Amino acid sequence: MDLSGEKVSVIGAGKSGIAAAELLSSAGADVLLSDIGRIEEHEVLRLQKKRISVEHDGHSERVYDADFCVISPGIPPHAQVVKTLESKGIHIISEIELASLFCKARIVGITGTDGKTTTSTLIHRICEADALQHGYRSFSVGNIGVPFSSKVQDMKPEDVAVVELSSYQLERCFFFKPDVAVITNITPDHLSRYDGVMPQYAAAKFRIYANQGAGDTLIYNEDDPLLSEHFAEKHFPFKIVPFGMESVPEGCHDRRIAVADGERIVVRTVNGEEQVILISEFLKDSFRGRHNISNVLAAIAAARALGIGYEVVRSVLKEFKGVEHRQEFVMTLNGACWVNDSKATNINAMRQALEAVPGTCVLIAGGRDKGNDYTSIAGLVGKKVSLLVAMGESKTKITTAFEGIVPVHEALSLEDAVSFAYGAAGEGQTVLFSPGCASFDMFENYEDRGIKFKQCVYHLQPC
Repeated sequence: MDLSGEKVSVIGAGKSGIAAAELLSSAGADVLLSDIGRIEEHEVLRLQKKRISVEHDGHSERVYDADFCVISPGIPPHAQVVKTLESKGIHIISEIELASLFCKARIVGITGTDGKTTTSTLIHRICEADALQHGYRSFSVGNIGVPFSSKVQDMKPEDVAVVELSSYQLERCFFFKPDVAVITNITPDHLSRYDGVMPQYAAAKFRIYANQGAGDTLIYNEDDPLLSEHFAEKHFPFKIVPFGMESVPEGCHDRRIAVADGERIVVRTVNGEEQVILISEFLKDSFRGRHNISNVLAAIAAARALGIGYEVVRSVLKEFKGVEHRQEFVMTLNGACWVNDSKATNINAMRQALEAVPGTCVLIAGGRDKGNDYTSIAGLVGKKVSLLVAMGESKTKITTAFEGIVPVHEALSLEDAVSFAYGAAGEGQTVLFSPGCASFDMFENYEDRGIKFKQCVYHLQPC
């Protein structure tokens, strides 16, 4: 695209904001990158050499002298800069929207409350394996940590962009159109951003398919009640492919990715049933749980939509060991298995981790609460948890919720939590670090939290 003469403000100088500013500048736009926080001097100089104007420690009036604006996903819709931009009629788009306007590659978009990263990683690995045979490239971008804008100019029409998408990134998408869209599930999360209203949160997720048309594919989790109801008996211009582990009447769809007999993954079409892989071939200690079967179903559906053969899919699934910080096996100590599930930033993710634990566990949980309803997992905690170690800002709320159900110990720090769990865990048990909360009370992000947890486990002393 040629944006010569266009004035564009980029709000937020995180990774996605900087990538967007660089993409815009390369297209000839007059770019201002503005951040309410501090930007390091060396970064300012680097950006200025790329003809990008930079301001920090607050937004000036220059922000509003723009033809349009690109906003970072972390900036909430109620921020004053957003309200002022809207009052002046300045169009605001997301970094994902911007990058997609430059994208020549096929796009696979993945969203959902949980399972996005695992499903995106699986699809990317499958595409990488297929690409070795067919001479294209696969790019893993978006919410997974690599800005779409930073890679889009390297993409060719035969390539595949596997784009993980949060609701924040989808909010300001108006023309974004994936060739294949995947919705893993929708459960309560981030509701403070959406005025506590679940339909607003779901509406942001549904923007993933808003521009899809004939020739495109939408893949969704039929086991999810909200999604099942949303897509039931409705007609769309694109192909619908459900996946799920629950049985449904035959003939409901012309294609469905499902579990048969509790042990096989199959593709069901009007012409019959075709087996893809046995569940026992990919589930293992480092990649386990019912939710991961669901993630595999989604990835198989996406691979089929891209025309990738089952032999490639099987080879990748057999070798896949999961993703870092998502039910990641750390080590065994004194007969207890330690698991890092720092990516569990909501109650549903914690539920999935508890369900995957064989036997009982010592659960370390807590962080910045997101309006969690802990009563929804009280029965599961009572069944699976022998001791709950609560930490972070939410430790008092967690203690109040589970006192009388399981023993609860309040820890002053992550190091304290790990040390106490070490002394309490019995042989054959699991020590599960599944916070169920955001990380920002004590850590930079969930990755930082997971890394520090593993360091504590490796040393079992203050780290």
